[in-house]
Amino acid sequence: MSTDIAALSALETRLRWLASWTIHNANHLRPKADGVKVGGHQASSASMSAIMAALYFHALGPNDRVAVKPHAGPVLHAIHYLLGNQAREKLEAFRGLGGAQSYPSRTKDTIPVDFSTGSVGLGVAITLFASLMQDYLTAHGKIAEEDRGRFVALIGDAELDEGNIYEAIIEGYKHDVRNLWWIVDYNRQSLDATSTDRMFERFDEIFASCGWRTVEIRYGKKLKKALQAKGGKPVKDWLESLPNADFSALHYQGGAAWRARIKADLGKKGDAFLSAHKDDEALGDLMLDLGGHCMETLVEAFDEAKKDDTPTFFIAWTVKGFGMPFAGHKDNHAGLMNPKQIAAMRDSMGIAEGDEWEPLAGLGDNMRPKAEAVLEATRIKQEKRNRSFGTVTIPNLPAPEGNEQSTQAAFGRILMDLSKAGGELADRIVTTSPDVTVSTNLGAWVNQRGLFRRRDVEDVFAKAKIPSAQKWGASNQGQHIELGIAESNLFLMLAAAGLSGDLFDERLFPIGTLYDPFIARGLDSLNYGCYQDARFLLVATPSGLTLAPEGGAHQSINPPLIALGQPGLRHYEPAYADELAAMMHEAFRLIDDPDGESTYLRLSTRPVEQVARDNDDWKDGALQGGYWLKEPAEGAEAAIVAMGALMPEALAAYEELSADIPGLGLLNVTSPDLLHRSWTAAQAARWGGERAPSHVEQLLGRLAPGAGLVTLCDAAPASLSWLGGVLGQRVAPLGVEKFGQTGNLAELYATYRLDGDAITEAMAEILLTPS
Repeated sequence: MSTDIAALSALETRLRWLASWTIHNANHLRPKADGVKVGGHQASSASMSAIMAALYFHALGPNDRVAVKPHAGPVLHAIHYLLGNQAREKLEAFRGLGGAQSYPSRTKDTIPVDFSTGSVGLGVAITLFASLMQDYLTAHGKIAEEDRGRFVALIGDAELDEGNIYEAIIEGYKHDVRNLWWIVDYNRQSLDATSTDRMFERFDEIFASCGWRTVEIRYGKKLKKALQAKGGKPVKDWLESLPNADFSALHYQGGAAWRARIKADLGKKGDAFLSAHKDDEALGDLMLDLGGHCMETLVEAFDEAKKDDTPTFFIAWTVKGFGMPFAGHKDNHAGLMNPKQIAAMRDSMGIAEGDEWEPLAGLGDNMRPKAEAVLEATRIKQEKRNRSFGTVTIPNLPAPEGNEQSTQAAFGRILMDLSKAGGELADRIVTTSPDVTVSTNLGAWVNQRGLFRRRDVEDVFAKAKIPSAQKWGASNQGQHIELGIAESNLFLMLAAAGLSGDLFDERLFPIGTLYDPFIARGLDSLNYGCYQDARFLLVATPSGLTLAPEGGAHQSINPPLIALGQPGLRHYEPAYADELAAMMHEAFRLIDDPDGESTYLRLSTRPVEQVARDNDDWKDGALQGGYWLKEPAEGAEAAIVAMGALMPEALAAYEELSADIPGLGLLNVTSPDLLHRSWTAAQAARWGGERAPSHVEQLLGRLAPGAGLVTLCDAAPASLSWLGGVLGQRVAPLGVEKFGQTGNLAELYATYRLDGDAITEAMAEILLTPS
């Protein structure tokens, strides 16, 4: 597609202006109620404006998706302002309540945002996993080849220090990902300093080793021509050995400094070049002509890369703060132009005072229609689509039979039965795991549904007729994506798969499994997925001290507390197989519900004797966070409150103590997270005049006001100890507060006070202590 380069360049100046003016308005013109600096990143936006103009107004197709570097958010808003998707009121309220967000947000911004960014590095890596999900859906017949898109990440060069990026490219190489562009804004400056020169020299090697094509966009057309002219080669060689800090400082100092430095470093070798460029101001402008600011160079590079689907790593040389008075200065990261400086920038662009918000102000009569034609021809999807939910019927999930079961084993059996039964839900489930597929009981599912690879991979053991419980062949029809041991990749994969309905109009039901203690390894990526409202089911197993012989490195303590504070993630910890079946059904429903969320199931390898049920009255309470496994008498003076795998100890203690404590109850907490949410929500509603008690208030309201609660969980005791604050009841919290060790269950439960004796002692103490 041919695009008017001059018109693109004119639009780039408008993006740079609107981004700068939006930030200036928020900091200097809009009234401040609290006196706190609003902030923004004028310099970081300016270094990206040409790259983003070339992308959005020329290179991107309607199905391409972009993760914009966080500090270039104002440029993204300016793009959609020019396209008519962003309201002026949103720009005027930038970084204010209800206004354009500081960093691109899928859920908070009203413009189309493909991927939220903010936690650096994660927006980069998720594009790789989104591309993999596109391959998956294409292979499964859900996306036509002609409807495939490209995934683009716009990267601040300092983001390349983030380790998760390199974990992702290794995984991408294993799965032969394609249709990826990662574009580095190589302005050689981070927040605190200039980028390390030595790492830039290694990027080619790192990415090439993982199958990427590297394209360096270093010089603009004018500077490239000058360096190819007579006397230019010594200057080119000198430039390519110039340290990053020197480069930035010279850009800030301008043409006279460039001239003096070339003379000092090159002597007579630089004379011919300097003689051809005698004006200092013109020399300074020439040295600013880097590839990342040259529209013609950018368009050529993007057009060439569009000829195939090879993943491409672009290094676009830019100047941080391009076109601003602090261009190149090492302290410009959070720098803001003052009123005099922004006025000078406005005047230099031919924008009349009072026309600052006019979309195409400053463009002459000849250029305006050309710019309008470019905007009209822009191929990206220009409107934010409504999210689609409620497309898949969730069938009943029967609990597996058996008098004694662990929740981990029951999970595997439920999935296997669902796979055998078939149907749309089963066909839309995609599972993934970081090399713990078999040990988290996904093996039967994988045997039924197969591993996914774009190209068939033969099961060598099966071909050789070597007996094995696992069928480890792979094809493009498989439904399990095996990952290496990198939990960040797991959560980014779940985030990408969990956005499938939004990105591809095809709902998937992603399930990811890992060991419970290793949630913390990928916590930032988990939070990132939840922030985008990606929908998935996370199954963490085995958990707690109950994983006795494995020792403290594998015995999780704090994940329930992590879940308690994580928005967008519902935590369940079932004790019984029928609870698990109900929770899995609810998790699938929540994935496909407009008001839903993701779910985290904390499971155990401990076989537990199942309880007999007379009816399903327990189910609603279990899904709300808890129910009375043993009903207390009205006004009872005590209750045992237990969770998950420790229910046998709680039941045994109940049987022993109920003879001496009339009306004793046993509360089965299935989700401290949901109980806490409902409690705080009810408090907030009461401030608004509503008086309905929360679920946890109704449960604990059965007891006497000063009743004693012994709480028991295979996790940090704070997971349940807060229950005493609901109605002011006394609590004796039992749980794990120290790293575990190896041993058998009885030994460890006794050592860490999780056994029947500990419950009895805690109950005695709480009842004998005056309230």
